[in-house]
Amino acid sequence: MGPAICPRDSSHITVPTGCKIQLLDAKILEKTPTRGNQLQSPRLSSTSVFQSNGVAREEITMAHVDYVLFEAALGYALFNVVHQADAVGAKLKEVQTAVNELPKFSKMVNLVNFTPFSGHVEALENVNLISEGIVSDQLKSVLELNLPQTSGKKSKITLGVAEKNLGSAIKAQFPGLSIETIETSVVVAELIRGIRLHAEKLLKGLQTGDLSKASLGLAHAYSRAKVKFNVTRNDNHIIQAIATVDFQDKGVNGFFMRLREWYGSHFPELQRFASDNYTYAQLVGVIGNKKTLTDEKLHDIAAILSEDGEKAQAIIDAAKVSMGYDLASSDFEIIDQLSRLVIKQADNRRNTSTYLDEKLDQVAPNLKALLGSSVAARLISHAGSLTSLAKLPSSTLQILGAEKALFRALKTKGNTPKFGLLFHAGAIAKASKQNKGRMSRCVANKASMASRIDVFSAEPSTRFGDAFKKQVDERLEFYATGKRPTKNSDVIKSVMESLGDAGETFDEDMVDAPDAAASKKEKKDKKKDKKDKKEKKEKKRKHEEDEDVPMTNAADGEKKKKKKSKGSKDE
Repeated sequence: MGPAICPRDSSHITVPTGCKIQLLDAKILEKTPTRGNQLQSPRLSSTSVFQSNGVAREEITMAHVDYVLFEAALGYALFNVVHQADAVGAKLKEVQTAVNELPKFSKMVNLVNFTPFSGHVEALENVNLISEGIVSDQLKSVLELNLPQTSGKKSKITLGVAEKNLGSAIKAQFPGLSIETIETSVVVAELIRGIRLHAEKLLKGLQTGDLSKASLGLAHAYSRAKVKFNVTRNDNHIIQAIATVDFQDKGVNGFFMRLREWYGSHFPELQRFASDNYTYAQLVGVIGNKKTLTDEKLHDIAAILSEDGEKAQAIIDAAKVSMGYDLASSDFEIIDQLSRLVIKQADNRRNTSTYLDEKLDQVAPNLKALLGSSVAARLISHAGSLTSLAKLPSSTLQILGAEKALFRALKTKGNTPKFGLLFHAGAIAKASKQNKGRMSRCVANKASMASRIDVFSAEPSTRFGDAFKKQVDERLEFYATGKRPTKNSDVIKSVMESLGDAGETFDEDMVDAPDAAASKKEKKDKKKDKKDKKEKKEKKRKHEEDEDVPMTNAADGEKKKKKKSKGSKDE
């Protein structure tokens, strides 16, 4: 047969034998775009590209959707597809208008079965399974009872579903089905859109507003279950607390500096007696105008300075000979309000820090005991959660917080950073310059172990964190003096024994960890014995071969002698 003809002004396409094209009607065909020598369709199982001579390189095939599964908030609905457009026609305005109109769309699909849920509890269970890509028993029974039986590898029935993961799970349960989703088929997407739009009319026994109310209630229940409060793993509070502490530090420090500059113009000598910002703000509130400062306020000033009467008297004496200029009464009112505000914010910051310590004791006690509150909280915040931090290898945890430096080093082919947020850990700060990288690896290793213990432990405890901190200190001493640190296996074993003596719950498999090493050693010894036996056997075989060779040579010599003597007799 001749080549395919694809003219711009024709209302039909002639293709070679073996090519299959399914068209809805003449209107769709007339408005089908034909640009150049290409005819592409997302509904085609293989892309059809026409060459310059008009011959198609590949066969044109079109998938046909037989059934559509609609997962409503009230139950499962299965529709039979009676009439459908192809992928090219599905994007046309006429087809999309037909989907939006119920009289026309009702001729495209027929309701086969609608199985409602028994209640909101069952609906929530099913939507949780759908989100995880699992086929529930109810959905499996609906498909088994209403879909035709299929057998063989070549499927003759195509089912359209909305969720990709659910489609894969259905395919695993029913190998005879062919699955199309809204991501792989434009037709399925348009059909599900029409069913969702007219669901209250297509599903039997529903009234106006029933489906929307059920969907709203199910959405609230599903979202509530996803973000519900977990007492034992509320690490989100740690993330928010450390962010609040950082924000409060910036604000409080800024206010303190503003107060020092403002009041320092009136009483500059006060800064010599109060290096601490909090103490300085308290003294500003008590002193006020330096001209009104008398010995009557001596006890109040001494109470702020930890009952240091000499320093309090020195402040009173300095106020009498101060070089600062005078301020108006309105200025003192604003300064007094600022000092009170700064003190209140500093108290709030202190309360937030205390709250952070308490939360870390509940969520990550071992990590806090090893690194301290600030570094532990920043690691959890940077990772996103304690679980995410526990999943990271120690090499990633080591440079957590130094991503920019890492990518810059990789780009310029320079030295990669040795530490990130761990730089503020006490052990790394104490280490010498040449040993900071080694200590960073050691601390990252212990921090990774501590975070995993905190995630999977049933009861919070600081025993492992304290033991790891002691190991880190021993490692620091080893780099300084050469004293050998305790082995990690011995430390873990001693901690597990202490937990057992205290009556706390622990994992028995962790106690048996040294036995695993012993069994490994036994296997190695057996392998060595087997190798020795094999070598002995090989030596014995070679020795026997060496003995056989001289005997054979001796026998040949005797034969030659006999032949020679026989020849001499004949002569």
